[in-house]
Amino acid sequence: MEPARILVVDDEPFNVDYLQQELEDAGYKVITAMNGQQALQQIAENTPHLILLDIMMPVMDGFDVLKHLKKDPHTADLPVIIISANNSLDSVAQGIQLGAEDYLPKPFEPVILHARISSCLEKKRLRDLEKQYLHSLEHEFQIARQIQGEFLPHMLPEVPGWELSAYFQAAHEVAGDYYDAFTLEDGNLVCVVGDVCGKGVGAALYMTLFRTLIRVIIGGSSGIDQENTHSELIRRTIQSINEYVTGTHEDTNTFTTLFVGILNPSTGILNYANCGNEPPRLLRNGALTRLEKTGPVIGVFRDQEYSSDCIQLARGDLLLAFTDGVPDAINSREERFGNLRLFQTIIASSSFSGGVIAKLRAELDDFTRDTRQFDDITMLSLQWSL
Repeated sequence: MEPARILVVDDEPFNVDYLQQELEDAGYKVITAMNGQQALQQIAENTPHLILLDIMMPVMDGFDVLKHLKKDPHTADLPVIIISANNSLDSVAQGIQLGAEDYLPKPFEPVILHARISSCLEKKRLRDLEKQYLHSLEHEFQIARQIQGEFLPHMLPEVPGWELSAYFQAAHEVAGDYYDAFTLEDGNLVCVVGDVCGKGVGAALYMTLFRTLIRVIIGGSSGIDQENTHSELIRRTIQSINEYVTGTHEDTNTFTTLFVGILNPSTGILNYANCGNEPPRLLRNGALTRLEKTGPVIGVFRDQEYSSDCIQLARGDLLLAFTDGVPDAINSREERFGNLRLFQTIIASSSFSGGVIAKLRAELDDFTRDTRQFDDITMLSLQWSL
């Protein structure tokens, strides 16, 4: 292992010679500087592991060196031990306030000298390990985010006479929210919006599970007939997912809210189930109504019976499905965006699908401007063109 490099900065040659001899005998590599300006040059060229810094020096004193170091992100974490005479405690205090780790009193006591240096180098080693770990973790989260993005639709399906729009924004590196939109073999359109409880990696893993199960079960259906209606297909899908999760993953206490609908684009008939999710809003001729819940969340109650509902959409109708990250968004005054603002924004927005989502995004951004997003936000809108 390469020996630690220590920069000794002092304008007194005796102190420099003493420290250099003492530290080299202990196995350290020593570089020296006689003033602050030389110190900054040495730091730029040699990147020491530790700096022993005198305060009172010509050209540039130790305080200015500390200010330069802490201002530069590349050197801000370099540990600095102030070298000071016992009667300069005010200087020591000022140096500590500027970011120095510790101080060495003059004249140097070998035991204290080596104890201070060992302590600072160990702290630096642990900080470096922590940075490496965090960098590795950040890289893993980036990969997880990319993979999770593959489970969301890259493009929404094009359905003649209908306009679809969507918006998805994770609060953290990975999300528990999900949405989907795809067409079945018979040309009917499936729309999905869901929210897995919790946040972080656990929620993200289950998001992929729920989204995949929905697509496989509904997408793999052999067709619709009088014995196998859209309503029954939705009910059977939800029932199957609930039985699987409560039977296989019951110890995880993980569940999802879910809105899933199957639309017949020709007739405007929408069969749907809303399992614990925020009620979608239907905008019709300037009036707003809610599609209420048809059952509880999925993944909690074993042997739970689920049902579905049906609505006839008319030309010009706009349906907006979303997760609770929209009304629950918080601003800097800890106020919720709320259902009233949601209602007012939808009513005041453009009367086309993309316009509603664009208006809501703008209102949410303005409302939460100075506040970090704490919950995932997902919206999916559907409109039958006039």
